[in-house]
Amino acid sequence: NNNSRLIHNESISRLVKTERALELETLFWFGYIRISTMKVSAILPSVALLTSFVSGFSRQTGLTPLPLRPVPHAIQPAGNEPRHQQQRQPTLAFSRVSTTIARAGANPIDTGTKCPATGFAAVVSSLWGTGGVLYILAKAIKRVMPVALEPFKEGAVPLSQFELGAYIVTCLWFAYVEGYKGFQQKFSPLVVKRSFTLIPGRNGTKWWHFFVAPFYSMGLVHATKKRSIVSWSVTIGVALIVAAVKRLPYPWRNIVDAGVVVGLTWGSLSILLFYLKSWFTGQVPADVDAALPASIQGKPTGSS
Repeated sequence: NNNSRLIHNESISRLVKTERALELETLFWFGYIRISTMKVSAILPSVALLTSFVSGFSRQTGLTPLPLRPVPHAIQPAGNEPRHQQQRQPTLAFSRVSTTIARAGANPIDTGTKCPATGFAAVVSSLWGTGGVLYILAKAIKRVMPVALEPFKEGAVPLSQFELGAYIVTCLWFAYVEGYKGFQQKFSPLVVKRSFTLIPGRNGTKWWHFFVAPFYSMGLVHATKKRSIVSWSVTIGVALIVAAVKRLPYPWRNIVDAGVVVGLTWGSLSILLFYLKSWFTGQVPADVDAALPASIQGKPTGSS
């Protein structure tokens, strides 16, 4: 009797373990399928976006406006339109809006050829050029942000009223001078416009320009003499200022770093918005010069 009970108990325990193992295996595969589905769902939008870019490689900049069907008797003296004509007039306005929407998503890159490989390389180069500059700025913001927020952390020496006022004024000053005047008015459109000039076989680009696309977009490489001097001078000057600011005592270093964070954040957002605007409108920033060398500007490589 005791042996039969032991055998019975062992059989039951084995069945319980087997059921638990099956449950765990079922949960594992169910979770794996869910994660795989999430990965595929995350990849699909990127593939769709890249496909939309590639589909516009062989098109010229912008789209031909859609023809509008005129509304009969739409032009009447103000206030004298019959009721049925007043109801038809919004059709014309809706058509204009549709035309504007249809122009969105045009390709801002004029490769001068229908070769898909050239168009793909131009898109990747513009993404790498603008994205690389954004990455550099994001790294700087991440490094300076803790120092800027240090006075507001628990246990830190609180700011006096004068120091708090200086903190606010510095942020506003950097937002206007560095963010608006420096980035939004000059540097940001320059970066975006130059990133769209990285086209294989055009504008005198060399193979190594594509590897240093962020520096190319900032005007440090393959630019006019004036642009190169200005870009390198600003870069070296900023490096010297950063080294000097690190020697400032608390809280003045934190105050200056707070202004730097505001200015760099403004600049990063302006670069991103200029880049997205170029893709949606099909036009690169027109109020800034790309500062390409005059001898090869707009010409295919090797042309005289």
